[in-house]
Amino acid sequence: MKITSEIQNKIDEIDAKYKAINQKTETHLEGLLWSKPITYWDYIQTDPLLSLQVQRTTLPDEMVFIMYHQVNELLFKMILWEINQLAHCNELTTSFFTEKLMRISRYFDMLTTSFDIMKEGMAVDQYLKFRNTLTPASGFQSAQYRLIEFASTDLINLIDNRFRATIDRNTPYEHAFEHLYWQAAGKDYRTGEKSYLIKEFEKKYKKSFLAHMEEFNTINLWRKFKQLPEEDQKNEALVEAMRHYDKTVNITWVMGHYNAAVKYIESVPGTQEATGGSDWKKYMLPKYQRRIFFPELWSDEELEKWGE
Repeated sequence: MKITSEIQNKIDEIDAKYKAINQKTETHLEGLLWSKPITYWDYIQTDPLLSLQVQRTTLPDEMVFIMYHQVNELLFKMILWEINQLAHCNELTTSFFTEKLMRISRYFDMLTTSFDIMKEGMAVDQYLKFRNTLTPASGFQSAQYRLIEFASTDLINLIDNRFRATIDRNTPYEHAFEHLYWQAAGKDYRTGEKSYLIKEFEKKYKKSFLAHMEEFNTINLWRKFKQLPEEDQKNEALVEAMRHYDKTVNITWVMGHYNAAVKYIESVPGTQEATGGSDWKKYMLPKYQRRIFFPELWSDEELEKWGE
């Protein structure tokens, strides 16, 4: 190989890179002699990824259920990846904010349009059988989805609507946590008793949830939006993008999930529960919990009719 000036410049840059971390360039170059060429399946980790689908029953459509939810969790991770970059950006520009917001929205658009896979992709009789082996697990226990909520809006907007008047930005996080909207899915507010669903969820994730609540208190998507120049905060296209994200997460996606649940849970007579035993209608329907990330961007009439 002829050492041209361009190649020499690359060598010098590589040398500077390794010197900066007190490493010997020649050691790393020699390592290249023995390293294997990368393949798609090694880079993507295809084999480990495809080994994670483990059925608990012999019913074929359970595999659809498992894979669908794993895809959801991967998309949640993509969303959190973008939100974290935006939240921790110290020199925020409107173009950077808009780019990240649109990425996040596209991921949720994928989620909202995917529910036909659940709604039409499983035989009802199979679901009603294998769902019993899932109890008391529930999609309610997706920790990543909770982290997305904490990172999207001020905490007050995630408080159970019945208790918002008693909570403000000075309320201890522990107290606020006990009054988050999703506590209504498994907590008797008359007695304070929590369901097994909630207890196990909190045992696993409460510590990290509290840390996340505090971390994103001043750097969530809404707070970062308010850091933009005032003129840009009034930009119609950007405001509409914020509204789209809000509606997609808190109405469209939720109703897609709800409608899929209705098909299966209400396909048999009698009062039915979700797999975790939660009051799934009051937990899921937007008109009950009124989850709104950016209420300041909606009119009074739109807020009044939220989720209807």
